[in-house]
Amino acid sequence: MSSYARTASLAGSVISDYLEMTKPKVQSLLIFTTVTTMYVAGDPSIGLVLLTCLGGALSAGGAGAINHALDRDIDRMMKRTADRPVASGRVSVAAAIVFGVLLGCASFALLSLTVNPLAAVLAMSGFLGYVLVYTMWLKRTTPQNIVIGGAAGAVPPLVAWAAVTGGLDGTPVYLFAIVFFWTPPHFWSLSLLMKDDYARAGVPMLPVVRGEAETRRQILLYAVLLYAVSQLPLCAGAFGATDLVC
Repeated sequence: MSSYARTASLAGSVISDYLEMTKPKVQSLLIFTTVTTMYVAGDPSIGLVLLTCLGGALSAGGAGAINHALDRDIDRMMKRTADRPVASGRVSVAAAIVFGVLLGCASFALLSLTVNPLAAVLAMSGFLGYVLVYTMWLKRTTPQNIVIGGAAGAVPPLVAWAAVTGGLDGTPVYLFAIVFFWTPPHFWSLSLLMKDDYARAGVPMLPVVRGEAETRRQILLYAVLLYAVSQLPLCAGAFGATDLVC
């Protein structure tokens, strides 16, 4: 292999590792809720949608990179995450944290300058919530980690609404609540499949602490609660009957 080919291969590997730290699969869900909420809020230009999505992606990606650094010890003990860039040693802890902080700052600057300050502040609140509240505190201390920590993942509808309207009212709060109450049953369903990994890593996920039967009961209860919450926009007159059917 030529020197150029080796350099290109190495560069590709580095880019792939840094992209992986931003958690693209998670971001796809966040961008989806951002775009849909923006068109519920009004008739935004394509430029505004793209800038808002880019700002949100930078914020979520930065939080993801810092999560990779802070959770490296847990990741090494779980089959699903053992080969992550920081856990495997391909990216240093310092590099991941600096990368994450830079992405978070870039998100705040971009949204402040091209969208509006409220959208920037809300995106930053999601960034800080994921890093400080979920990753550094809740994840390792309580089986309610994903319930409370899920608020960070429910911020995109608020950012999207603020981007289009410049403010907030009841409707984006309802949309925030829908994503918030969707997160626990979604994540607990996945955690049932990875219970042994979480137990080995010492993460107090619900299936590890309370068992599979109680986890399934909580999934059912939250699914019922999610349905009730999803009808709030209709009850408040924000949406029409089509929303009730969907």
